[in-house]
Parts: sequence; C-alpha cells; structure tokens
Amino acid sequence: MQQQETAILIASIILIVLVVLIIFLFLIFQKRKNSLLEQQAAAKKAFEKALAETQIEIREETLRNISWELHDNIGQLLTLAKIQVNIAQDDPERLPEVTDTISKSLKELRALSKLINPDAIKNLSLTEALSLEIERFNRLQFIAATMNVEGELRLIDGKAEIIIFRILQEFFSNTIKHSKADELNVLVHYKTDRLEIKARDNGIGFNQHTASPRQGIGLLNMQSRGKLINAVVKLHSREGEGTAILLTYYYKKPIAGMEA
Repeated sequence: MQQQETAILIASIILIVLVVLIIFLFLIFQKRKNSLLEQQAAAKKAFEKALAETQIEIREETLRNISWELHDNIGQLLTLAKIQVNIAQDDPERLPEVTDTISKSLKELRALSKLINPDAIKNLSLTEALSLEIERFNRLQFIAATMNVEGELRLIDGKAEIIIFRILQEFFSNTIKHSKADELNVLVHYKTDRLEIKARDNGIGFNQHTASPRQGIGLLNMQSRGKLINAVVKLHSREGEGTAILLTYYYKKPIAGMEA
C-alpha cells in the first residue's frame, strides 16, 4: 500500500514537473514569437519609411531634371527659334531653320511629358524606367550611354523595383556629376534565380581605401537600400579605371518585414 502511494506521489510530481516545463516552454515560445513579430513590425515600418523616402527622392530628382530641361534645353531651343524668326522676316529662305528648331522643341517636350506624368512613370517596368534614363543621357549629351537586357524578363515586386531604380539612379548621378566619364554601360541580366545589374563608367575612378566621406556615404546608402529588399550591392573602383556597380537581387527572398 505504501509503495503504491509512493508511486502515485512520484507520478504526480513528474506530472507537475512536466506541466510546469510545458508552461515554461510555452512562455518562452510565446516570448520569442512576440519578439519576432515586433522585429518584423519594426522591419516593415523601416522598409515603408525607406520606401517613402526613396519615392520622394525619385520625385525630387525628376523635378530637378524637368527644371533643368525646361530652363537650359527647351528654353534655349525656343530662344533660338525666336532669333531665327526675327532673321527669317528679312530672309524667308531661313524659315526651314525655324521649322527644324520648333520640331526639336516639340520632340523635347514630348520626351519631358513622360517625366511629368506620374501615372506613366508609375506604370513603367524597371527596364523601361532605366531605358528612359539612358535615352535622356544620350539626348541631352550628358554621356554616351548604352543599356543591354539579357535573359527572359521577370515580374519583380513593385516596391523592390522602386528601390533598385533609385540605387542605380544614384550611381548614374554620381557618374555624370563627379566621374568625368564620357561612357556609361549598363547590363540588365535576368537569370533563373536572380536579377543582376552591372553598370560601369570609364571615368577617373577613386581609391576605395581612401574614399572621400561623400563617396563612402553614397556607397553605404546604396548598400543599406539594397538590404531592405535582400539585394547585394557591390561597388568597385580604381583610380584611372572608372567605377562599376553590381546589384544582385534574388527573386524568391522575401522583402524585409514582409515575411509570411
């Protein structure tokens, strides 16, 4: 009888220990789950904030481009047309020059309208948006630029496309403003599991080990933006050998804070 009571007591103790252990493990699991949910929420919030900032930066860059084109490009063409009209009043044979200048102005205005229309920009794919940038560089003779697309085009998350476009736009801007390059080559390669974008200029380059704060911050900005969409951004440059960027984006990796 005493042995039976002892067995029951031991069994009860074991049961209590198991219950306590299960409750303890459940609490740990719940705490980790809550912590993970908080991290995901924070990551999502950070991503949405970065996305909003990126959209604002793209809009500001677009407005700067529009302002520049209106003032220094289309404005100059219309001023030239006005001068040609005055000359043509005394020399009618110069009228074809006026027609040609006005035609160029209309062409520039049509190209500019693509930038002004937010719906048009919003509905562009990544390659179409990059192509517009390349066309603009060549049209305004900023730099001799080329873009090649390889592989079968893949649908990419719209938010990721915005981040990728801004990273490359920042690289292009640095190339035109600081590199003293006259050539820019861009390769967009859609591979089976990832998108690779390589851009290279033939400018003066710089020493990455002794880079200026501006260059260092620029690279960190591009890399931090890439991390938001689980993309890898690498910059390579040497003095006298130009600068290149390699962006690798994996299709199946979830965006930060967007995990199921």
